Amino acid sequence: MIKAGIIGATGYAGGELVKILMGHRDVKIVWYGSKSYTGQPYGDVFQNFFKIVDGACLDDDLERLAGEADVIFTATPQGYLASVLNEKILSQAKVIDLSADYRIKDVSVYEKWYGMTHKSPQFIEEAVYGLCEKNRQQIQNARLIANPGCYPTCTFLSIYPLAKEGYLDMKTLIVDAKSGTSGAGRGARVPNLYCEVNENIKAYGVTTHRHTPEIEEQLSYAAGEPVTINFTPHLVPMNRGILITAYASLKKEAGYEELKAVYDRYYKDEYFVRVLKENVCPETRWVEGSNFVDVNFRIDPRTNRVIMMGAMDNLVKGAAGQAVQNMNLMFGLEENEGLRMAPLFP
Repeated sequence: MIKAGIIGATGYAGGELVKILMGHRDVKIVWYGSKSYTGQPYGDVFQNFFKIVDGACLDDDLERLAGEADVIFTATPQGYLASVLNEKILSQAKVIDLSADYRIKDVSVYEKWYGMTHKSPQFIEEAVYGLCEKNRQQIQNARLIANPGCYPTCTFLSIYPLAKEGYLDMKTLIVDAKSGTSGAGRGARVPNLYCEVNENIKAYGVTTHRHTPEIEEQLSYAAGEPVTINFTPHLVPMNRGILITAYASLKKEAGYEELKAVYDRYYKDEYFVRVLKENVCPETRWVEGSNFVDVNFRIDPRTNRVIMMGAMDNLVKGAAGQAVQNMNLMFGLEENEGLRMAPLFP
């Protein structure tokens, strides 16, 4: 059995990790880390785990945890892992970080967008960006994984095939994104209160959202050229889900069958990426509670643009599910082990 520890187990992503790992046949959770709830039974913090999880919350002593676990998941705020990670920890346990601390290779870009000094830049180059559909081989041999952000995952998988194959004028790329409120975390903040969110939709982080450089970096690798985008996220009154609608001009004339063949070629062997049938638009309700990403596209011949769309659950494929997918690869397990749950509907 793989012994797993979770730091940040009482956040939304942490709770999702617990749920997934509880159903994983090869994993035993040995540490429910939560500085805010240390000593309290985990089933009292999340009542859905009452009489399912017996353990109590422990502190965030990463060095002690590294001696007890084979893999550590850190579902923590930006800056936490970078401030405590050291060679001793990495020599004892594999680490999968759900924050942005090691996603961006240029430390100056990270520090600019996140407004903090990176405390352990020596590990940035080693960290593998944990998008399994793109970096599968590197993930298998990694000891430190930078689990991708939710918006970047959905955006990248929606755009990647056409960007990689040179169909898009990347200078024209615009990404419109919408997310449920769990993406903002569990912390108590006025903008996330029920009365503030319900019956409302709003843009936020306009021109400044921290996932922008992550998306640009990964799309630059795909396109083979520097990519700068307009990325605008919106908050919608639902618990879970992300919907991406991306627009770009085509560099050359192409029809539906040609572009569909590109998507099918890239994703035909990808269990978690579902290329939908013609004219079927992705919807968050058809991926909720699952690790699936639904993608599709439409060509607008009138404007010579292609509209690329994607939908996924921000807490699963956008966080905890992708982290477990990475863990499976790192330990030589079937990639979809513990993640075969069908989307929840209604």
